Amino acid sequence: MPSSPLPQPLAKLADNPRILIRRDGPPRPEGKCVVYWMQRAMRIHENPALDVAIDIANTLNLPVVVYFSVIPNYPNANLRHYHFMQQALRDVEADAAEKGVGFILRRHPDNSLEKFLEEVQASILIGDENPCREPERWRQALSRKLKLPYWTVDADVVVPSAVFGRDWFLLQHMRPHLKAALPKFLVATTSPKPQHPWRRPKSLASCSLHDDITAGYKALDRSIGPVDSFTGGTHAALKHLRDFIAHGLKDYDEKRNHPEVHGTSRLSPYLHFGNIGPLTIALAVEQACAKGKAPRAVCDRFLEQVIAWRELSVLFVKYNPNYDNWECAEPWARQTLVEHAADKRPYRYTFDQLERAETHDDLWNASQRQMVTQGWMHNYMRMYWAKMILEWAPDPARAYEWAVILNDRYELDGRDPNGYAGVAWAVVGKHDRPWFNRPIFGLVRPMSGASTAKKFDSKTYIAQNAGGKSSLI
Repeated sequence: MPSSPLPQPLAKLADNPRILIRRDGPPRPEGKCVVYWMQRAMRIHENPALDVAIDIANTLNLPVVVYFSVIPNYPNANLRHYHFMQQALRDVEADAAEKGVGFILRRHPDNSLEKFLEEVQASILIGDENPCREPERWRQALSRKLKLPYWTVDADVVVPSAVFGRDWFLLQHMRPHLKAALPKFLVATTSPKPQHPWRRPKSLASCSLHDDITAGYKALDRSIGPVDSFTGGTHAALKHLRDFIAHGLKDYDEKRNHPEVHGTSRLSPYLHFGNIGPLTIALAVEQACAKGKAPRAVCDRFLEQVIAWRELSVLFVKYNPNYDNWECAEPWARQTLVEHAADKRPYRYTFDQLERAETHDDLWNASQRQMVTQGWMHNYMRMYWAKMILEWAPDPARAYEWAVILNDRYELDGRDPNGYAGVAWAVVGKHDRPWFNRPIFGLVRPMSGASTAKKFDSKTYIAQNAGGKSSLI
């Protein structure tokens, strides 16, 4: 039987390209709250998914409770990622309490979302979006099992992916569509306040963030430990943003390709974990530009990275099922790489040698060490890092595989559309054009150690990321 139509106020809320109704129908009439299942957007501050939950709750005269489930086997995550996430969740808990929103944390095996929805007698479930394979599969499976409405909100892009409805090979092809859509979406969130604060029943269990959220998770990879170069959470993310705008934005165009200086925002880990949204960053940059703190051209260059390239990457992952392997290559790139697969490699390295930064190339070793020890690598070095793996690996397929494994294992912003698109650009020419034919790379754009090292103070960068090989793994 078809579901009953939505009440008019909710139908009006649902008419939003950010929202995907995964299970339709009216809210459960006897419901006592609206639940926001938080996953990708780990923040209370300027979170469109939470805003939708609050708007619905206010319409229904109900409170909102945020639910977060910690599982021991999140795909490709290790202790480094869980540690950063726990720091972020502490901010979520504090900010939720200040806003009058509930926060409940559960750990496996006592983390059934369906059970929780019955415990609190939820009226409707709101979630956030994630284009990566496994999270999308979870959302689809949940929508088939639930007995109440389930909406998800595209909370971590400026322009919702549904506005585009497809991916593009080149940014220049996407850019006119993005330009047309931006005026509608590059506006501050409404940040509604809940009219009915959540009051947690004493009998409702919630885990403490003072305890290790990974305790007892024996299968969790603990060999990759936390780093002290970043502290997770919205509060740290907003501080990074303020510092960058005050001291780095005006010089961004000049310094962004100099890995030896702090010329970038270093916000990518916070964007990956949803501790801050791209809209918050973009509006802060626009405000700085309006106040004359940075030239318009510099602000536009930065915004192209945080909006255009980032959203092109999200569309790539959303619409290309092979985003994490070399099968995503365009026909021209596949053909040229196959034609050159048998070319003689000047150096050949195993995966283990690469992981330990045991190559002849001091610059490449420095970039690998930066990733391993800091959980982050400068974007300019990421391009060189991945292209050298293509040159040194036995074949393009394994080069792609190795780059993805290393990126996802060590980067705090790994396991992310930006990372997959970056590897695809470097290894199989995705979002790039054919270049000049040369050994190994074929028509894929090459980079060399000699030319790369001349473009910045490479000796300083190498010295900054020196260290004993034994400390790498």
